[in-house]
Amino acid sequence: MSSSSKRKTTMAKRNRENALRERRLRKQERKEARKLAAAELREAEAGTPVVAEEHIEPPEEASPPA
Repeated sequence: MSSSSKRKTTMAKRNRENALRERRLRKQERKEARKLAAAELREAEAGTPVVAEEHIEPPEEASPPA
């Protein structure tokens, strides 16, 4: 049978999850920067203005009550 008590998430696991979330955000920012740079290059070659898409950040996850 399983225990009726809940296991608490360790700080190490929470830190790993936060680091992963931050890495994913940085990767998304780099991807958007590359797309914008490519669009600006096309604009310079074609002479037409490029409208940048607005970046909407996902809502922060609420931390569980301690």
